[in-house]
Amino acid sequence: MELSLSVQAAIAVVVILLAGLVRGITGFGGAMVMAPSLSLVIHPVTAVVIALALESAAAVTMLPQALRRVKWGVILPIGLMAVLTIPVGGWLLGTIDRDIARRVIAGMVVLFAGLMALGWRYPGPTRLPVSLALGGLSGVLIGATSMGGPPVILYLLAGPDPIDQTRANLIVFITLLSAVGLAILAALGVASWTDGAWCAALAPLYLGATIVGARLYGFFDERAFRRFTLIFMMVLSSALLLM
Repeated sequence: MELSLSVQAAIAVVVILLAGLVRGITGFGGAMVMAPSLSLVIHPVTAVVIALALESAAAVTMLPQALRRVKWGVILPIGLMAVLTIPVGGWLLGTIDRDIARRVIAGMVVLFAGLMALGWRYPGPTRLPVSLALGGLSGVLIGATSMGGPPVILYLLAGPDPIDQTRANLIVFITLLSAVGLAILAALGVASWTDGAWCAALAPLYLGATIVGARLYGFFDERAFRRFTLIFMMVLSSALLLM
């Protein structure tokens, strides 16, 4: 049954506020909460565009500092290959059935949230062929689901760089690739002006919730809350898979 615009908007506001709080407290997971939940009440294309746009906006404030620390030798091969394959993901998003798209998005959350909750890391060395292959996969996932970050996170966390360096690399990668992904989806005709209106309306709520979440950070045990968040994402997306 098609929901009215007012009901869609009310559900979207709740989802965006929750996603912003999670993003602010844990530093990740906004898209993983937004994309599968929103795809249940609005079109998956719109859900992906919103997730990409709001994650880009939230990360912009962290980008200048990250750019001073980014290791381009690590990020460029992954990023360039991802740019080449984002159109493939965008084409998939725009052509596959709505219910299939929603289930693919939810399935990706279950997979990557499960791997992150288990503490899995890529076990091999960070070699160029692996980086290129990972970039290709990440680009397809960004275009199709908005969630190209988790495989790169799992890959880079296994590398030799200190955590601050890896964090800077990930901020630059996710911010720039999300922006490129939005531009490519628009160029392919997948994203519409209606999607842009949703983004403009929801962005202040998401950014505000992110700020509140960041202020609440000190009141939580970070490791325990991250694990709770990942388990919550898995349960939520598993339920969406069955609907």
